[in-house]
Amino acid sequence: MNLKNLTAALVLGVISLPVLAQAPAQATAKSLDELLEQVRTADSRDAKANAEREARFAGSRDQQQKLLAEANAEKTALENQAAALAKQFEDNDRLIGELTQARDIKAGNLGELFGVMRQTAGDFATVARNSMLTAQFPDRVGQIDRLAQTKTMPPMEDLNRFWFEMQREMTEGGKVVRIQAKVTAPDGSQSDKTVLRVGPFVAISEGRFLEYTMGGNGFATPPKQPPSKFGNVAEDFEEEGSGYHAMVVDPTRGVLLNLFSQRPDMMQRIVEGESVNWLILGIGLIGTIIAIYQFGYLMLTNSKVNRQLANLNQLSNDNPLGRVLLAFKGNNAPTNAEDSEVIELRVSEAVLKELPPLERGQSFLKLGVAAGPLLGLVGTVVGMIHTFQVITESGSGDPKLMAAGISMAMIATLLGLGIAIPLLFANSALQSRSKRLIQILDEQSTGLLAELIEKRRA
Repeated sequence: MNLKNLTAALVLGVISLPVLAQAPAQATAKSLDELLEQVRTADSRDAKANAEREARFAGSRDQQQKLLAEANAEKTALENQAAALAKQFEDNDRLIGELTQARDIKAGNLGELFGVMRQTAGDFATVARNSMLTAQFPDRVGQIDRLAQTKTMPPMEDLNRFWFEMQREMTEGGKVVRIQAKVTAPDGSQSDKTVLRVGPFVAISEGRFLEYTMGGNGFATPPKQPPSKFGNVAEDFEEEGSGYHAMVVDPTRGVLLNLFSQRPDMMQRIVEGESVNWLILGIGLIGTIIAIYQFGYLMLTNSKVNRQLANLNQLSNDNPLGRVLLAFKGNNAPTNAEDSEVIELRVSEAVLKELPPLERGQSFLKLGVAAGPLLGLVGTVVGMIHTFQVITESGSGDPKLMAAGISMAMIATLLGLGIAIPLLFANSALQSRSKRLIQILDEQSTGLLAELIEKRRA
């Protein structure tokens, strides 16, 4: 019996107080003897009731003492058990402290190593997301993220896996492999294509450079490709099967190629320069056509004049020298009545007639040489006006906002100098050739004049 039951029994025994039983009402005594008998009867009845009551109380007291003894024994047993448990708790607590101290001593710098591992895993997870090798090994990012976010020391299997992924990143970074991957076209459509991956730097497919879509485990074809000189190298490299060959490599893993792709070509820059650039190009084109035509004409004329110099006895009127000499031969020969001064004037006239075709176009070329830089300066002023207008509208000096106006200004200057310098050389070449022919005409006409004057004096 436990303490709770014993307490309940004691309470029940205490509250069972003796209550005197009331005798049933007696009839009224009719005499003193009847009264005495009634009193004696009541006394004996009360004594019997009291005896029964005392016997019952004695039984309850013995039971309560037994219960109390059992409760005290159980209490003593529980106290002994509590003392044993307290001692065991103290022993366990002391053992835990000793084991914890031993663990810390054995762990050493393991906590610092765990922090370094988490930080390294987080950094490598960022590298893995940006690396196009993830398109070939898509499952590695989740494993690395789990290591970077773990709260407890991971098992050796995960650490070995982490080391393996870092080693594979370095090993695969030195390989050129062909893989099958999803490629997103500029219109949004996707298809599985063979992609040639050059380390973690560039990826090409069908001669076009690809961009790695971070998180999508695939590639995308940018709407605008780098310059054709890069595309030709990539196309030739993709056709090769083995050996060492030239290839475009972007160490920034796509940033430089993207910048080259966004760079406007010469035609776009010319269009941005508006009418001034077109005017400069028009003058340059006209000057180029005139220079090419006149250069061909002078070469052909020079060839004919050289042939005529080799055969002065048979004059031909298909060249300037022949026409000048024929002006004083045969029916055109001067008469004796003509003065020498008149003959000299006729010779000069014949030479002057041949000068315009020989010097044709040179005046326009000189104009283009002078006008090109001036028109370029006009384009520069227009570009600077546009730049200042952008600064006024935006209220800041952001170089990106000013780049368009500065580019417009510089391309106009470049075009102006670009047509002036070639036209200057072309004009110089034409002048040298025309001067040589004119010198030949002057020499031959002067010799002819001297010959005519000698004949007249003879």
